[in-house]
Amino acid sequence: MATQRKTSGEEQHPRLHIRGLIPLDLCKEMEFIHRSCATVGYRPHVFSTTLAHLVATNSPHLLLPFLPLRERLRETVEEFFGCEYELFVEFTGLISWCKGANIGWHSDNNRPYLKQRDFAAVCYLNSYDKDFKGGIFHFQEGEPASVVPMAGDALIYTADDRNVHSVDEVMDGERLTLTLWFTRDSSYDEDAKLVALLSQISLDSQNNTYVPFPASNHMYWYSPDPASQYGVNGFDVRWARLHILGYSLYSDHDRIQNSRSNLSSDPLDLLNQPMRLGRDGKAFEMKFHNNLHALQVVLFYCWKVSDLKSSKGIEEDVQTTLQQSSQEEVSVDLKTVLHFDSQLVEAFFCEDCFAFEWNDFSIAIAAWEEYVHRLRKELMSRIPQWRLGNQLC
Repeated sequence: MATQRKTSGEEQHPRLHIRGLIPLDLCKEMEFIHRSCATVGYRPHVFSTTLAHLVATNSPHLLLPFLPLRERLRETVEEFFGCEYELFVEFTGLISWCKGANIGWHSDNNRPYLKQRDFAAVCYLNSYDKDFKGGIFHFQEGEPASVVPMAGDALIYTADDRNVHSVDEVMDGERLTLTLWFTRDSSYDEDAKLVALLSQISLDSQNNTYVPFPASNHMYWYSPDPASQYGVNGFDVRWARLHILGYSLYSDHDRIQNSRSNLSSDPLDLLNQPMRLGRDGKAFEMKFHNNLHALQVVLFYCWKVSDLKSSKGIEEDVQTTLQQSSQEEVSVDLKTVLHFDSQLVEAFFCEDCFAFEWNDFSIAIAAWEEYVHRLRKELMSRIPQWRLGNQLC
């Protein structure tokens, strides 16, 4: 890792640009977590995943990849700014900026309810000009004046008026970052809140308790018109991720009929019920518990596809069961029911192109379950220590 201090008078604009802080395989894991769990973000064209959200949607095991990096960043910030053993993590979040997203000149603690923020860290998980266009980070004064996002790099700086900054509009693709804020005020300690949330849930790995539970439907609904309520001028981000990758979702005909007959029901509730995945006119036999379950498996497959293809011998034992979706009388493609804006989806997200094979996908399902169980087992072993120490480390 090459660390380079670039300041214009260390007291005037204290900041540090670190090259190669994050291993690229960890960047890919963070990308998988975000794209499979994200909700609509805090501003237009932005999507976010917080650690508290992972716990709330029954994916607390996905906290584990964050922990060593959070601790490393906290120690780096303390050392650089000379405040060893004083800082608490106030917020950790994965944030993606899609086409049209930008932010004007501001400091990170420029609002009264953000005054507790002392320092910021932005970690870039993908690269400018390769994964997205635009989205360059600028400081109003001092050096470096601009930072071009590159996967694995990190930027730390004071969250006050000494480091007023902006981000150019994203012109294409999806700009992905891990963002943390640090505070000296222990009452804003994110870890204490996470430990309290973890104490309220069951981490039993039996009976499919590892399956994610979707949050409220409105958290996944994106529309350029804030007044739009599940109309054609918008989309559900969970469905959108699958659609852009070429997948269809099939639900039982009876469930759709029941939803239509229940005037008080939310049409997006169909995404929270059991369903099958389809692709190229065929439906996979396995039923997923909900849309979020299907999405996590699909994006795990996208993340691990090269590893799966190198697992020769395993795929020979896989019996992939498919059925012609056009001949399946009891299933209906949800696209024909929910009427999302496909053109808007395609303007936001880009398809990752690779050679798809159902046999590889079958292997990915088992590999995803193994991955989840491993993380969940480790999480269970750590919780007693966290409850005593109140620190996720």
